[in-house]
Parts: sequence; structure tokens; C-alpha cells
Amino acid sequence: MAEHEEPLEDWAARRDARRPRFGERRPAPLGDEQRGAHVDPDAPRGVEVWDGQDWVPSGAAEDYEAAAAETGGDTTVRAERVPLPAFGRLPTMPKPYRPTIPVHRPHS
Repeated sequence: MAEHEEPLEDWAARRDARRPRFGERRPAPLGDEQRGAHVDPDAPRGVEVWDGQDWVPSGAAEDYEAAAAETGGDTTVRAERVPLPAFGRLPTMPKPYRPTIPVHRPHS
């Protein structure tokens, strides 16, 4: 088996470890735009709950800080589930660009 191939069971276990847990909550911007927490932190935010299939709205908060407090430690737990790449599996650094034709500047 090649290095980049893995059994389906191992792949499914990795995927399930990254997925949200049932009942997990997260703050979300109101409206159709997906924005980061740093964008307009004083704007009202929604609170969403994972129902096992999709994020479902469950409430609203005055601002991002209040929404984050409502979600409790779920945000920290979610961040800890994201695995970092192993150093041995990072791609190799590309070679620097070297022009094939010498370039000469005209003398002034």
C-alpha cells in the first residue's frame, strides 16, 4: 500500500474526530455573510447548535463576546480537535527560481 493511501476505517475515524459533537454550540454572524469574530465584534450574533447533521440556530446574543460566553468551552474543544500536520509529511521546499538565459543590463 502506498504511503498516501490509508484504510477506509482509519479515514472515517479521523473525519469523525474532526466533526462537531452533538449539542456543540458556536457563535455565528447574523445574516448571509460568513465573517470572522474580528469583523464588527459589537454587532449582534447568533448562537448555533450542532444537531448531528447541520448547525441549527438556537438563540441570539448582544455581541460576539456575549455569544462566545454563551457557547462556553465548546470553542476551545473544537480548536483542539484540529490536528496539526506532522513535520515529516510537509511538502518539500521548492528550489529558488534561476533564469535559464543570462540577463545583462546595458551600460550607461
